[in-house]
Amino acid sequence: MPNWSNLRSDFPILHQEVNGKPLVYLDNAATSQKPRRVIDALVRYYERDNSNVHRGLHTLSMRATNAYEGARTRVATFINAADPAEVIFTRGTTESLNLVAHSFAKKLQPGDVVLTTEMEHHSNLVPWQQVAKATGATLRHVPVLGTDAEGGLDLAALDSLLTPQVKIFAFTHISNTLGTINPVALLCARARAVGAVTVIDAAQSIGHGPFDVRAIGADFVAFSGHKMCGPTGIGVLYGRRALLDALAPDETGGGMVVSVNYESASWKPAPERFEAGTPNVADAIALGAACDYLEALGRDAIAQHDGALARLAYDQLATLPGIRIIGPRGERSGLVSFAFEGVHAHDIVTFADEDGLALRGGHHCNQPLMRKLGLTSTTRASFYVYNTEQEIDVLVASLRRILKFFGGG
Repeated sequence: MPNWSNLRSDFPILHQEVNGKPLVYLDNAATSQKPRRVIDALVRYYERDNSNVHRGLHTLSMRATNAYEGARTRVATFINAADPAEVIFTRGTTESLNLVAHSFAKKLQPGDVVLTTEMEHHSNLVPWQQVAKATGATLRHVPVLGTDAEGGLDLAALDSLLTPQVKIFAFTHISNTLGTINPVALLCARARAVGAVTVIDAAQSIGHGPFDVRAIGADFVAFSGHKMCGPTGIGVLYGRRALLDALAPDETGGGMVVSVNYESASWKPAPERFEAGTPNVADAIALGAACDYLEALGRDAIAQHDGALARLAYDQLATLPGIRIIGPRGERSGLVSFAFEGVHAHDIVTFADEDGLALRGGHHCNQPLMRKLGLTSTTRASFYVYNTEQEIDVLVASLRRILKFFGGG
């Protein structure tokens, strides 16, 4: 088991003060901090190997190409893909989900159904809205249970919702607002039984615990590097090879073609056909370094650590007057969202910043879910490998100070 306090030294950004107080970074669901290993990988590439990939025969280009494709292989191993060709590099989860949605738009027709859930991030909702409008397909949603969504998804509703008319079932692994951990293997199995293709938003889960695409039975999985100790601007779309080869590219240009004449073009196989233009070489290489770092810590240990912090935070926050905590009380991922009547989440975050705390306030790109819960916003504290129990004490003390200021403590 890692020494969680000691590994903070791996993260240079944590060793600073904000407003004269030690930084307490609790905004990891938005983006995680980067260990020295990842930063060094970026610097090393730009100082030593910077060159365009795949098209050059000189030494730098070959080194860059080997490192870039090596990162693809590393990511494939990290998620247990059957083939590195099933890993497509994108800008992040949003682009990955849009790639699937836009490519599938060519296949859907009136009478087909796209099924999502009521807890989806906008990135796994809005693209499917646009696809439904463009094709005449119907968009439906699996409900969440409970006035604070403490019951998770209404799995009983799958009996009526998951019919042979469903061609795509898109769902999140972990809710970025509720902290709910959905039974993705079960959902994939249920979808497969009716012939539906599954699309998993794994942005909040990929760096917080084990993730095996083959054990889960996923067809497509989308995630971002910056939420798993990697850089911003790099993400992954995993797709089963047979499905990828059946999809037309959403973006065309250089690097993804076999042959071009003035009238037409033909495409390379996956993954090249989905990576038009010069790829984000440096950040892909650094993402591979992030995979190495998390693997060395142990992803089971990370899941236990993050979950324990979230449960401790839930219990301590529940002692505050007038608080409303949403999501499950028991098993949850490493985040807790809450609201106070009469105090806006933005005020909470602004005042907490005076105490050196980095929190997130707003609708968290979950506006339909917020409306269902009768909220406009929540404050969210989200935890990762470098957070400690002592930082939860700082959070609670800060919130008590804020509530007193607003007359609620």
